[in-house]
Amino acid sequence: MTETEIADIFRQFMWTAVWMGAPMIGAALVVGIVVGLFQALTSIQELTLTFAPKLLFMLLVFWLTAGHMAQLLANLFDNLVLPAIAGT
Repeated sequence: MTETEIADIFRQFMWTAVWMGAPMIGAALVVGIVVGLFQALTSIQELTLTFAPKLLFMLLVFWLTAGHMAQLLANLFDNLVLPAIAGT
């Protein structure tokens, strides 16, 4: 296995990680902005008010996208890892 092949496999792993994490990060970003605006408008400065909704929405998004994430990992494994192990 050459350095180029290793770099390509690493690049594919990184892109898969980005695509798997993007929905949860996006949900946390949107909920954080909404809760921050709510706190600014009402002058409520409670720390748990920002944490709890983010956690709940991230768990919801994870639950909704878990099948897609599993499919991404299965495709990565079938198309990249198994051929690298087999040496083809």
